[in-house]
Amino acid sequence: MEKQNVRMEKIWDLKKQGDPNEIKHLSAALNVNMTIAQLLVQRGITTFNEAKSFFRPRLSDLHDPFLMKDMDKAVDRLEQAIANQEKVMVYGDYDVDGTTSVALMYTFLRNRIEQIEYYIPDRYSEGYGISPKSINYAETNGFSLIIALDCGIKAVDKISDARQRGLDFIICDHHNPDEQVPPAVAVLDAKQPDCKYPYKELSGCGVGFKLLQAYCQKNAVELEEIYDLLDLVVVSIASDIVPITGENRVLAYYGLKKLNSNPGMGLQTIINLAGINGTEITISDIVFKIGPRLNASGRIEHGKKSVQILVSNDEDKSDILGEEIDSFNEIRKTLDRDITQDALDMIENDPHMKNMNSTVLYNRDWHKGVVGIVASRVTEQFYRPTIILTESNGLATGSARSVKDFDLYEAIGKCSDLLDSYGGHMFAAGLTMKIENIPEFRRRFEEIVTSQLTDHSQTQTIDVDAKITLSEITPRFYRILKQFAPFGPHNMTPVFVTEDVFDAGTSRLVGKNQEHLKLDLVEPDVNSGIFPGIAFNQSDKFNLITSGLPFDVCYSITENEYRGKTSLQLFIRDIKKRDIF
Repeated sequence: MEKQNVRMEKIWDLKKQGDPNEIKHLSAALNVNMTIAQLLVQRGITTFNEAKSFFRPRLSDLHDPFLMKDMDKAVDRLEQAIANQEKVMVYGDYDVDGTTSVALMYTFLRNRIEQIEYYIPDRYSEGYGISPKSINYAETNGFSLIIALDCGIKAVDKISDARQRGLDFIICDHHNPDEQVPPAVAVLDAKQPDCKYPYKELSGCGVGFKLLQAYCQKNAVELEEIYDLLDLVVVSIASDIVPITGENRVLAYYGLKKLNSNPGMGLQTIINLAGINGTEITISDIVFKIGPRLNASGRIEHGKKSVQILVSNDEDKSDILGEEIDSFNEIRKTLDRDITQDALDMIENDPHMKNMNSTVLYNRDWHKGVVGIVASRVTEQFYRPTIILTESNGLATGSARSVKDFDLYEAIGKCSDLLDSYGGHMFAAGLTMKIENIPEFRRRFEEIVTSQLTDHSQTQTIDVDAKITLSEITPRFYRILKQFAPFGPHNMTPVFVTEDVFDAGTSRLVGKNQEHLKLDLVEPDVNSGIFPGIAFNQSDKFNLITSGLPFDVCYSITENEYRGKTSLQLFIRDIKKRDIF
């Protein structure tokens, strides 16, 4: 138990402030306070022009798509397909990035190619990536070109087979390639070692967008036609958790404008069902409300339903599909909750497993569509590398999630002789193995994790941007802070620490089960008034804050609307006792 408690104690990790001279000069150049300048410097922004580009992204800042390797080949092949009215298949994965990618490409091409279809593989019978079934389908039905989005970079054998059957592929992927790439007509992936494209972190949908941008530029098509599809791109960026920096920041910025002003019919339906119509939709809303609904189709039934709603032009059909997708999401939430509880109970009821450095759980009856979500939730609870497996087609298959600074993909790779297949990256992976290999895999994986984990990676941390006083939080400060959005990986919502604060005497427990804290905070010897805050699921800190002693708070700043009045509020991440010597 002591080992687990150490793991769960959060550490506030203050980021490096940066060069004080850079901060001072930037503060003066922008006429902002030092904290705002510090936040910019932490993000690599040190000049006025860099700050201007950061705060005012422009579509003209997008890179020339022809800088991407094979782009000229991809555009030539697409032009050929349009000119000859070939039969074209748009192919994508069943997750949000895949389905938005397919919707983007299909929507643009359906008015240019008469015989065009989209194909989403079945999660359970076909699995991730290019499936043999899809190649058979394409050959049997006379397709000559397949545009693969968000997948394909590792499908060397399958695309070799397709080529022998007379099927051409254009690959639009963003995953890391192996040493050998598939023999496609064109492979668009900025992560290829010999690709000179300046930005490497596009989503799969983002790579598809670059292909359409290149086509438009070469064929004098108004770029507004593809800018009108940026709501799909931002949904992919947010849901696939790619960095919101550089080109992704530009695409996300304008995608959110489109999503908030005039989203596509299908996305509007989902927005209505998610209860966020009429609010300012953020990256967080996509991650927690829009994305899960689009993902639920592939998890519960078939990802094709998500594409159907995203490309719909019929309001009645969109509404029917939306209700169906929303019902899938409710089923997903129930499965998620029940299986997560099963998994946590398995650990709690096994003292040996509870004190391990890793988690590998298997239950043949768990639903394959939610094991990734369950892996994330178990990782949050026990904070250690976690793999959740179930049975599919006679094999153990599942998802893995990691913790800070631990390379999960590399660790799984060291057990590759026990696996039928695996793929992913440092923090998330998928894998398949024979059921009888699970015990040996669990033993060896635990051995590898134990040898590589550090104390730092075993401790949950909150990255803190700066220490400030509550008196620094003014309406102007917050207005500038809001311009740091859209927030996401590599540009997270700024987190602050204020030390030595007191309860104003009116803090209280709230929530159905009194599980949350509603705080009213004051600073000693500072006439800055009372600052309200909310601390979800931190009722255990109530005695600390009402003790009359000072404490420290870690928080981000939000707006709260109550009875038509909007005010600033602290979103409390953690509370700690103030040491007094």
